[in-house]
Amino acid sequence: MVLFNIWDAGSAKAVEGSGARALATGSWSVANANGYEDGERVSLDFAIENLARIVRATHLPVTIDLESGYGRTPDTVGRTIERSIDAGAIGCNIEDSDPATGSLRGITEQVARIEHARKAAEARQLPYFINVRTDVFFVQAKPQTSDHERIASVLERASAYAAAGADGLFVPGLVNATLIGQVAEASLLPVNIMVSDQTPSLRELASLGVARVSHGPRPYLSAMKKLREAACEAARMA
Repeated sequence: MVLFNIWDAGSAKAVEGSGARALATGSWSVANANGYEDGERVSLDFAIENLARIVRATHLPVTIDLESGYGRTPDTVGRTIERSIDAGAIGCNIEDSDPATGSLRGITEQVARIEHARKAAEARQLPYFINVRTDVFFVQAKPQTSDHERIASVLERASAYAAAGADGLFVPGLVNATLIGQVAEASLLPVNIMVSDQTPSLRELASLGVARVSHGPRPYLSAMKKLREAACEAARMA
């Protein structure tokens, strides 16, 4: 599954026109397109309203990036999931770092949040896809932390998150082909990798066992670069 992340109804229709099979929002792009920084600076009300507009604009299934779940407590995360379902989402991303501090949540704390998200979806009797993002490769690691230790941490979290009801494991920042292969082989959950300048090709990612590839903020950044270049060209012509 390849997801070319969107941020509003217009970008949804553009990506739908490419022949995409599904759509996924990217929180960084949604935030920046509306004058905010990422990290739940966009209100949940706005994120849900934006989701609803996207759903109305497309015939494709839409999954929403809910950052850390917009809730200090697991129960609040469950209510966030309910709101996304009411707006038409068929799945979400939930990350395991705290937007207030940037640090990883403890596994027990994150498991409780996932469990409440799953219960909220089950209460609606929906096969809602919960893609849990682990930020092990995003947070500032201690200088002596080895790749082996990081992979062990990712896999420990994958096991716990699977038991809690997660459907997928998203590991942004993981770009080394050997390490990607190790995670994909050992993870109890299908693995999602985010495209960067350093990631292997799509063909190689597939051969390594990656199940899902997303593009994060890159589509938005590319579109803004094209817009800026066109504006500069228009200014030169004036």
